[in-house]
Amino acid sequence: MPYISHVARQTVDAHGPTTPGELNYAITRLLVKYASYAHASIEDISYMTLNDMLGALEGAKLEFYRRIVVPFEEQKLKANGDVYDGILVG
Repeated sequence: MPYISHVARQTVDAHGPTTPGELNYAITRLLVKYASYAHASIEDISYMTLNDMLGALEGAKLEFYRRIVVPFEEQKLKANGDVYDGILVG
C-alpha cells in the first residue's frame, strides 16, 4: 500500500524507496504527478488518460518481467532443477 508515514514519504521523495511499501508509494506519486500534468483535477481526467496510465504500468511490468525476472528464473531452474518434470511442459 502507498500509505506510508509522512516521515517515510519525505525520505522516499528525497532518496528513493527501500521497501515494497515505499516502492508502491513512489509509483503512486509518479502516477499522481502525471495525472496532474495532464488534467487540472480528477474530475477533468479522461478514461483515455487513465487507460494510457494503466498501459504504461503494464508495459513497464512486462518489460521488467522479460528482462529481469525471466533470466533470474532460468538461472534458478538450472541451479535447482525443473519442478514440472515434463508435466505440462514439452
